Amino acid sequence: MNHQKAGVLYRALSWSPDGRLLAEDPPRLNRVPMEGLNFLLGLAFKSVTQVPTWYIGLYEGDYTPDGSETAATIASLATECTAYTGSRKEFDEGAVSGGSVSNAASLSEFVFTADKTVMGAFMVSASAKGSTAGVLLSVVRFASPKVQANGSKLQIFAGPTATPTP
Repeated sequence: MNHQKAGVLYRALSWSPDGRLLAEDPPRLNRVPMEGLNFLLGLAFKSVTQVPTWYIGLYEGDYTPDGSETAATIASLATECTAYTGSRKEFDEGAVSGGSVSNAASLSEFVFTADKTVMGAFMVSASAKGSTAGVLLSVVRFASPKVQANGSKLQIFAGPTATPTP
């Protein structure tokens, strides 16, 4: 019997203020919270409105996703990191192919305005930092914390995927 494994594959690349690559996480499959699962099923079967743009956010709390997170709770549960320029970063996806889509050609890039330790990332439909609106599609805790200095950069690869597993 084949089963489908679906989620968002994440990879984090941490850069020093002078442009040296400090760390690169191996790809890590996220947890799709119930809100994300319900959204995907509603999209396929109940004419739920498509989200035109998704955003990547970061969190700094010592939080392990459990599937109960929502767009309304992620910022407070996981302590959203807001010490970077601009708003949450747009997920600029390429073409859908082979059961996946990603932002490989245009990674989500965060430039820090203060020293921070980032524990994970999430994909949500609202762009404003700290927003409680929208839909939370995924959340992931990184394999290891990303220690970011003021002026450093963190790039996030995100790739929603659905693949058959034996």
